Amino acid sequence: MKTNRSIVQIQRFEVGEGNPCFIVAEIGINHNGDLAIAKRLIDVAKEAGCNAVKFQKRNPEHCVPPEQRNLMRETPWGPMTYFEYRYKVEFDEAGYTEIDRYCQSKDMLWFASPWDESSVDFLENFAPPCYKIPSASLTDEALLRHVRKTGRPVVLSTGMSSMDQVRKAVKTLGQDTLVLTHCTSTYPCKAEELNLRMIHTLKSEFDCPIGYSGHEVGLQATLAAVAMGAAFIERHITLDRAMWGTDQAASVEPSGLARLVRDIRVIESALGDGVKRVYDSERPIMAKLRRVQ
Repeated sequence: MKTNRSIVQIQRFEVGEGNPCFIVAEIGINHNGDLAIAKRLIDVAKEAGCNAVKFQKRNPEHCVPPEQRNLMRETPWGPMTYFEYRYKVEFDEAGYTEIDRYCQSKDMLWFASPWDESSVDFLENFAPPCYKIPSASLTDEALLRHVRKTGRPVVLSTGMSSMDQVRKAVKTLGQDTLVLTHCTSTYPCKAEELNLRMIHTLKSEFDCPIGYSGHEVGLQATLAAVAMGAAFIERHITLDRAMWGTDQAASVEPSGLARLVRDIRVIESALGDGVKRVYDSERPIMAKLRRVQ
């Protein structure tokens, strides 16, 4: 039996059965550390009709293992160590203050995926409407507990995880104000590995809204996820899939995002309520074609 945990309030939006799908445009690090690109992506999400944009926040001091710090990497800014690169694509307090101001001016919600406890503390300064736990951090119980202490709604992505790991993470977080998203953490992901029926599996086991975080190329699977009952949709967005960055190829460009949001809303309208009825628009056809009334 479902309880009120089937509905999660994310600021002014109710997420869960019977409500419009909550659509998140994942900017992530596709801004490449450039505030102007971040603002253009916020504009794209707003114009498409998304409910929120999402970023990723890491403290490289905590997230980059010592053995990886001095590995060299080719970047648009020239060769640099992986440690230097991680700092290059992170916005500081001034950057997020400007993002916060800009989103407020556009009436656009924003939040982020914190990858470490210090990033949670950093983001708390902006009072985000919720937090997103990335799939890579599902097993990080210390981070899960730290996020839960904020008292804000939590979205948990379940990619690269077994069901036992998902159950353990849900037990750590609790199901109150929790949204679970099915996900396969391959960028981009092949259709045969999307396993959309996991949406039904998660819905049958957990008493909270279930969503979908997609990394596939194209829009079809995401639209199918909505038809299967996903209450929360997240897709990476980009200005151009040919831009430099590891997530760009699995991202949706502006025109695709506009089509995605439009088609999600059409599907929601078409799904109806499941109650059989004769519509007024059918009655003239019924009178004309039905021999026995």
